Order: sequence, then structure tokens, then C-alpha cells
Amino acid sequence: MKTLYVKFVVITIGIMILSSILAFFISNTYYQQKLKPYNDQKITKIAQSISEFTNKHPNINLNEYLENISSIGYQIYLVDNAGEEATFGKPFRDKSLAVSTKEYVLNGNTYHGILHFPQQTFVTGFFANELKNTIGVPLAHGGRNYALFIRPDIKLLFNEMHFLFGWLLALTIILSIVMVVISTKYLVKPISKLTTATKLLSKGDFNVELNTTRHDELGELSRSFLRMASKLEQMDETRKEFISNISHDIQSPLSNIKGYTNLLEKESLSLEERGHYVSIIHDEISRLSNLTKQLLLLASLDRNDDIVKKKPFNVGQQMKELIRNYQWLVSEKGIMLSYSLPDTKIIGDSSLLNTVWDNLLTNAIKYNKPDGSIEISIEERGETIVVTFKDTGIGLNHTEIERIFDRFYRADTARTRTIEGTGLGLSIVWTIVKLHDGHIDVNSKENEGTTFIVQLPVN
Repeated sequence: MKTLYVKFVVITIGIMILSSILAFFISNTYYQQKLKPYNDQKITKIAQSISEFTNKHPNINLNEYLENISSIGYQIYLVDNAGEEATFGKPFRDKSLAVSTKEYVLNGNTYHGILHFPQQTFVTGFFANELKNTIGVPLAHGGRNYALFIRPDIKLLFNEMHFLFGWLLALTIILSIVMVVISTKYLVKPISKLTTATKLLSKGDFNVELNTTRHDELGELSRSFLRMASKLEQMDETRKEFISNISHDIQSPLSNIKGYTNLLEKESLSLEERGHYVSIIHDEISRLSNLTKQLLLLASLDRNDDIVKKKPFNVGQQMKELIRNYQWLVSEKGIMLSYSLPDTKIIGDSSLLNTVWDNLLTNAIKYNKPDGSIEISIEERGETIVVTFKDTGIGLNHTEIERIFDRFYRADTARTRTIEGTGLGLSIVWTIVKLHDGHIDVNSKENEGTTFIVQLPVN
């Protein structure tokens, strides 16, 4: 299996090679369309100036003159009507030239060999040392007619530049590959660390270290990964807490049921004792039933929101009926309950929202202090209603407020171990409120009380 590092290096080098090939083809097209005609015209003017100079100076030694011209960087081929020929400067690699071409120039015409040199894939027109790749002009001197063919001596003019460009190209390729290898290692290193961290997470080790000082996508990915690791660790701790709590909450009533069932087998029990034991068994069965119902409800809410059946109902009237059902418990604990619940109609699932109010009210009662108070209110704000539950109970610290809606989480067990609960109630509340496109906030101070504020859209 290829690593990301190898893939990145191979792809980058492949891109470099492909871009070089494309650039070469584009440059070749530019040469064929622009530079070659320009080069042809330039050499033609030089050839014509040589011809004009020899015509104006009939006494000049033609061979010496052409030898001097070739020494400054040109290759020259000279042929006359009789077929006598001479070469000045570096000899041509390929001297093949059609007789018709020579006669064409001897008859006073100009031969544009550079312009019409075959348009091959590579830029050979500039470097091909062939007699066909020349400019031919007629030349008259000493009463004789000649055909002069000329082209630049590329090796003489640019030999050092060939080596320079060759080294430049080689060094560019080598340095580019080295820099790609080094830079890729730098880029891939954080991803390798993320891979290692992922493997640690899969083994349950949440103490991972990543570089979060980078100000790019990898830095943001590392920070997101650490946040995820922290959340997973929190969820793992919550899961362990839940297993501990749920095991206790299931084991305790089962133990009680078993113990009192054994006691009921005694024939010496009085009817009063037997009735008391049966009542306790019923209470423990109710505890188990309530726990099961909460787990099933939460599972149903998780699967989809098809469970939500919205229709208009009076939330104020609903909460008044709920308060009446708990009036005996409020009186028993000596709690002062006050409320402001005007008739308020909203569109929602009355059954699920009743579960929300039930959980918030029972929490306010369970966690309240003796002779404490509870205030409940409904307030309409435009297209939103705000429902507030305020109690004077044991309150919550900052850490508990942050996790209060986490599933299976229960506040400090040292303060709440005598209070029954599964840690599912507020998670159910949060889920139902979200399914109604609402929002819930918590304000609390330890040992002073807690306020839950639920905001729901009217429609």
C-alpha cells in the first residue's frame, strides 16, 4: 500500500513533468507561428545585405569577404551556374539540396528554407544544421552569378549557452524534486501524527498530542481532532458513569424485589406486613418501568423525528393540570409553588412537551431544599413563548452546567446520591426541545438554586 507521502511526491513530480511537456508544446507552437517567420525575415535581410555589398564592390575578394562573414557566426554555401560550390564556416551536417532550388535562386529568386523547414514536434528549425534550413539569395560578382545560402552558426554563437541552459534545466529538475520530497514530508508529517493519534483513540487512549500552532487547514484539523478526542473521552467517562448508575438503578430494585419476595414466602407474616412488602415490590417495579420507559423514549427520539406529532394545544392549561398532579408532593415537602400560566396556544407535540414540563418540575421538586420555592411562568414574545422553571434547590457548579444535558450524566453524586434518577431526564428534555426547533438555557448557582428557560416557536 502506497503511503500518502509517496503518492504526494509521485503526483507532484508527475504534475511537473506534465506541465513541462505542455509548456514545451506551447513554446513550440509559438516558435512555429511567431519566431520562425521573424527569424526567416531577419536572416533574409542579412543575406540580401551581403549580396548588395558584393554587387557594389566588384573588386572585393569574394572568398575572403565570405570567410570573414562566416567567422562572426554564420555558415555559408556558395554555388554558381557551372555547379562549382564552396562552403565557408562550419560545414553543414546535411548538404542535400534539390538542384531545382539552386536554379531557383540562380534565376534571381529568394529561397526561404528557414520559414518552410518541416514543422516537426520539436523546435528543430532553429538548431537543424542542414543546407535546406537556410536563406538563399542571388549574388552577382565579377561577372558571374551565384546562389548564396546562409544560416547562423548556432554552435559558434550559443555553444556556452547550450551548456548553461542544460545545467540550468538539470539543476531545476533536481532541486525541484528535492524540494518536493522535503516539503511533502513537512506537509504529510501532521497527517501521520493524526493517523497515530487515531490508532491511540481506537485503543481507548485519549491523551494524544498534536501541533495546534499551525495557521492552516492542517492546524484547524488538529484542533478539531483534539476537540473530538476530548469529547470522546467525555463520552467514555459518561458511558462508564451511566453503566455504574444504571447498574445500581437496576440492581437495587431487583435486589429489593428478590428480598421481599423471599420474605413473602414466610407463613408467619401478618396481613399488614405482607401488604407492606407487596407495596414495596410494586414501588420497585415502578422504578424499573420508569427507567425502561425513559430508555425507550430516548431511543425513539434518536431514530428519527417521525415520533413528533404536532398539533395546536393550550400549553398553559397543560401545565396547570401537571401542577395539580404534583400538588400533594409539593405540599409534602413544604415547598412554596407559585406560577403565572396564561392560556397560551402553540403548535407542538403535547405528549412530548408534557414530558419536558414533567421532568423540569420533578427535578425542581427533587433537588429543592426543605421549605424552598418554585416559580413557573409562561411569557409570549412575538412568535416565541418562554417557559421558566426557577427553584431554590442545591444548584449546579460550572462543570455540571456544561454537562447537564449529556446523556446518563448525573450531578455530583456526593450531593445527590440519596435522590433517585437515571441521568436521562434532561437529555430527553433537550432532545424534545430541539425537535420542536426550540432552545433551552440553564442559569444556576451552587447551593442557591437553578433556573431552566425554554424557548419554543408558537407555530
